[in-house]
Amino acid sequence: MSADETLLHALLAELAAHPDGVSLPKLCKRLGIRMSVLMRTLTYLGEDTIGDAPGPGWIRTFEDGERTLARLTDAGRAVVASLPGGQGPMPSP
Repeated sequence: MSADETLLHALLAELAAHPDGVSLPKLCKRLGIRMSVLMRTLTYLGEDTIGDAPGPGWIRTFEDGERTLARLTDAGRAVVASLPGGQGPMPSP
């Protein structure tokens, strides 16, 4: 598994454990990554179109007062459910 796949698995698992959402700084701390890495990853897995490619829509960010949180969408929960025990290859977004 590549480093990117490891991060994707860890991020999806962390969000699956917190269905109401997790603040972005808390995600950075728990995953041991910089905010810039998290933001790129969230953009890649979100609903926005990058170039001509639409995102898979697995993750949504939202504001809760002054905090920005991330949580899985229904599509993201389906991806997590398809990973038996958190193992197996990461589906292509």
